[in-house]
Amino acid sequence: MNPIQHPTTETAANPMHNPDAGAHQIVLRFLAEPGDINFGGKVHGGAVMKWIDQAGYACAAQWAGSYCVTVYVGGIRFYRPIQIGNMVEVEARLIYTGRSSLHMAIDVRARDPKSSTFTETTHCIIIFVAVNAEGTPIPIPSWVPVTAEQVAWHEHAVKLMEMRKSLEEEHLRVHPERPDKFPSSPRPASH
Repeated sequence: MNPIQHPTTETAANPMHNPDAGAHQIVLRFLAEPGDINFGGKVHGGAVMKWIDQAGYACAAQWAGSYCVTVYVGGIRFYRPIQIGNMVEVEARLIYTGRSSLHMAIDVRARDPKSSTFTETTHCIIIFVAVNAEGTPIPIPSWVPVTAEQVAWHEHAVKLMEMRKSLEEEHLRVHPERPDKFPSSPRPASH
């Protein structure tokens, strides 16, 4: 799997980087524009996935103090469509850190700009890895959950990692010829 690369001028972790307490979360807000439309007249799911990746990257880079690449997006769930012209809110919050990985929970919400109530439209988990200029993973500051909600999200991230490990083992059982390809890419169709 090729990680998604994000533009930035930072190429290596700052060894003196010490993220502040609020660096584990970020919220982006903007209006859904006509260019985001799908054939059904609503916001295209691909636009929503782009926003998810952007918010996740902003949060990951802020916490790590370095360039990060997307290595996993999972469990994406589209609950409701977003209307063109809606106010959109994309919240990314850190829920787990490994040696170089940052696991994020992303929630997308939308509302009519004349209203004050957001409705959840999309949720997923996204994982980034902090890398240096050569693309090698680098260590990041650890994140420790403090609130009950943060502890619950942290435990959820651990359970998801266990589930992904089980999926990987099953994939290797079924496809032993492809041990380095999990999650597997679609194979080209032969005609």
